[in-house]
Amino acid sequence: MEYQYIILIVIFAIIALAILKATRKDAHLEMNKLLEYLGGKDNIIATETNLSRFKVTVKEVEKVNKEAIQKLGAKGIVEIDNQLKIILGPGSKQLKKYIDDLKITE
Repeated sequence: MEYQYIILIVIFAIIALAILKATRKDAHLEMNKLLEYLGGKDNIIATETNLSRFKVTVKEVEKVNKEAIQKLGAKGIVEIDNQLKIILGPGSKQLKKYIDDLKITE
């Protein structure tokens, strides 16, 4: 009887790991899309985060696809000159790290 519980626990653990792995891939794809919607890594001058907000300074605001960013899940976007403040939620720090890592590897 005990081995049945052990088998169930192992099965649930495998399912949980599969879900986590799939979620990471989706997050990576979304970050790539967001980077593309910001006009590409060459369009980004600087990034900052403040809680759920992601602030990005870009070279050319015309290259930014604000509609697509909102469809991707942004709660709001405020544009001031060549800066965008995007409310992304808890993923803003991850996005900043992702972009900073890409900029370093240039």
